[in-house]
Amino acid sequence: MTNEPWHALATDKLLAGLGSSRAEGLTEEEAAKRLASKGRNVLKEDKGKSFFGEMLEELTEPMIVLLLVVGVLYSLSGELTDAITIFLVIAALVFVETYNDLKAGSTIRSLRTLARATVLARRAGRFRDVDSEELVPGDIIVLEAGRRVPADARVLESFGLTVDESLLTGESAPVVKEASDALEQNTPLAERKNMVFTGCLVTQGKGLACVVETGSNTELGKIAALAKGVKPPRTPLQLAMRDLTKWMVFVALGFSIALPTLAYLINGQPPQTMLLTALSLAFATIPEELPIIITMVLALGGYRLSKQRAIVKKLKAVETLGTVTVVATDKTGTLTENRMTLASAKPEVMTEEMLRIGVLCSDAVVADIGAVGEPAEVALLDAARAKGIDPDALRRSNPLVSEFAFDGRKKLMSTVHRHDDSIFAAVKGAPESVLARSSAVRDENGYRPLTQEDRAEWNSVATKLAAEGYRLIAFAEKRLSTVPNQRDEAESELTLVGIIAFLDPPREGAKEAIATIERAGVRTIMVTGDHPQTAVKIAALLGLDHEASTMTDKELAGLTDGQLQEAVKSRRVFARIDPEQKLRIVEALHADGERVAVTGDGVNDAPALAAADIGVAMGATGSDVARETADIVLADDDFGTIAKAIAEGRRLFANLSKGVKYYLACKVAIIASFLIALLARAPLPFAPIQIIMLELFMDLGASAAFVAERPEADIMNTPPRDPKRAFLDRGTATSIFVASAGLTAAVTAAYLLTWYASSDLARSQTVAILTWLVGHFFLALNMRTDREPLLKLGIVTNPTMLIWGAGALLFAAAAIALPFLHGPLRTTYISGNDAILAIGLAFIGTFWHEVRKWIMYKG
Repeated sequence: MTNEPWHALATDKLLAGLGSSRAEGLTEEEAAKRLASKGRNVLKEDKGKSFFGEMLEELTEPMIVLLLVVGVLYSLSGELTDAITIFLVIAALVFVETYNDLKAGSTIRSLRTLARATVLARRAGRFRDVDSEELVPGDIIVLEAGRRVPADARVLESFGLTVDESLLTGESAPVVKEASDALEQNTPLAERKNMVFTGCLVTQGKGLACVVETGSNTELGKIAALAKGVKPPRTPLQLAMRDLTKWMVFVALGFSIALPTLAYLINGQPPQTMLLTALSLAFATIPEELPIIITMVLALGGYRLSKQRAIVKKLKAVETLGTVTVVATDKTGTLTENRMTLASAKPEVMTEEMLRIGVLCSDAVVADIGAVGEPAEVALLDAARAKGIDPDALRRSNPLVSEFAFDGRKKLMSTVHRHDDSIFAAVKGAPESVLARSSAVRDENGYRPLTQEDRAEWNSVATKLAAEGYRLIAFAEKRLSTVPNQRDEAESELTLVGIIAFLDPPREGAKEAIATIERAGVRTIMVTGDHPQTAVKIAALLGLDHEASTMTDKELAGLTDGQLQEAVKSRRVFARIDPEQKLRIVEALHADGERVAVTGDGVNDAPALAAADIGVAMGATGSDVARETADIVLADDDFGTIAKAIAEGRRLFANLSKGVKYYLACKVAIIASFLIALLARAPLPFAPIQIIMLELFMDLGASAAFVAERPEADIMNTPPRDPKRAFLDRGTATSIFVASAGLTAAVTAAYLLTWYASSDLARSQTVAILTWLVGHFFLALNMRTDREPLLKLGIVTNPTMLIWGAGALLFAAAAIALPFLHGPLRTTYISGNDAILAIGLAFIGTFWHEVRKWIMYKG
């Protein structure tokens, strides 16, 4: 290749230099070689900190610094064994936190790779879907409206192609792209009309282009190299937890200072020991892990949702899922299979002319895996091929000269073609739209004017077929003298050719999914651009309300915002709805206090997706704009996945709530046990090093074990959570204090009974440690469910909880049985009776929750 810029090369010279051609593209072997040498078509991303970099950051965390101070003070006071123990604890904490942070970060990054786009590329003369990351210079690609440009490319063919380049140039108006041969070398970026650039949006038309640069060598890649990444904004729940943490820090610090001070003043405890106790209590009781726990739960929850084929793009969606009250869903491909078959036609015998228009007025192409594109268009291509029509040959003999993409309001698409010396338009769309613009009809006798009787007959056929659940597309044509500049020139005074009915049956499981979320208090409404009768038929098959609850676009257009707000309370089916009306429906639902999830797949659905509490884009058939605007992408376009996502969202919030309640209950219990011992004029129940070790197990239990908890059986039989309700409301606060009361009672009873019986501090503190470790494990088991008894749920259904619990119990056993741990941990041997006392009190102090659940359980 020369050093000339891509836009300044002659087309033939550019293709020759890249070793490619319009008709063949690259071979798979050559593409693989270039991929190996050029690298994947991705921008360089921040791969996150290294293990040691993350570890260094953890060492600067305030709580770890506090613990380091404790270790240093132990060293200065001559307690080298305690100091070494604390430094080992610091190493363990930093290692665990580093591992968890890296794992959460890796999970978040992996989510970004799950919704990678594909693009139609010509390889060895055949179009096929190629992962956009595998594009290489020389690939011949198809550009389509609603898709992002996957790489910098030179335009080879343009059919009404316009691109929004505001991402690069700041120019708000879309730019018309042409297949001009060459431009001046010094042409500014914004004026390179024969080039398209990575990340820019194709707003209209379609085209063919040759990839010239990929990855970091693209214009966008050069800009990205100069920019630093920004962190995503915190979710509302993360912000709420941050505020809660700040408030609790003051409470924890207050008790951490007050309790040791009172112990010194009342009981005459040594000042040095009380200073270490205050620092250790601060370390144990300040809830610094709450934001970390939430980030971990949301990230791992998002990853779990991806396994359900729901790819989370924004973390806020994970917490919002459990609050949804209405799902406004599209019909085609979401509630139905999006698998079209030609089922009926008018005329009864499908004519070659109908199929010819269907092939020409289509964005579908024949690839090596078969026809690829919108399902109805794919069905038309398949039917044409079955009739002996070669789509590629037909398009070559009728080359495209202009195109007017599908308009959601007009419900029409048209293409303009040249055949020898003539020009004609091929038009398809909704039957009522095509009929309204037709003045003639073509039948077995040739062309003739379209009479009122004809219109009535065609409308009757369309209504009948739609009532039977078919999707209808009408076809028309128009002879032209020149290439039209406006779509109305191509789409008026049409000659009607025929109507084809397509069958798109309801998805398997869709009816059950609707019933599931209805039981969960989530209402489903269908918002579709399809014919009202078709929508009603599918709604009936899916168990939605009958025809009386249906509203059409014309009815909706006549309503004020207030009237629409009343209508959305009862209507379940909205048909022939355009994107602007879909947005109005979402706004009306919001005005009525609903929390809305919206599904969409097109460029024009973006406003409704953005306005929704959760925007859900179709991953298989959706446009890039829809996918980028949405919070969640359905990889399989299946409504059943929405139901699974709602259940998963509820599970995540329930687990998070349980984990936080348990975590805070343990914090309250350790403070309360100190306060009771102080009031009883006994020594404090735990030595500073023991406090630190207990904190290690509390953190692990709160941040890991509850994340893996399975949902309770009735999770989809309860109303949605109100997002306006404070996380730490009266019910949650009561639950925290009730849970902590049992653990506090067990620990203080075991400690005080053995202290008053023997005045042996090592013995009583060892019994307190055993009671605490066993009790807080039992408490975790009990708090796994709010309503369902543990035996109904199954004790072994959460292996993470059991592994953590086994670790806590093994530590307790080692602290008692192993002499070399007695000194560092301030423990000693205890009798079997003491062990029975500790375990028995721990059981009584926690498992009374199960008795309450059995009494109230209604399952």
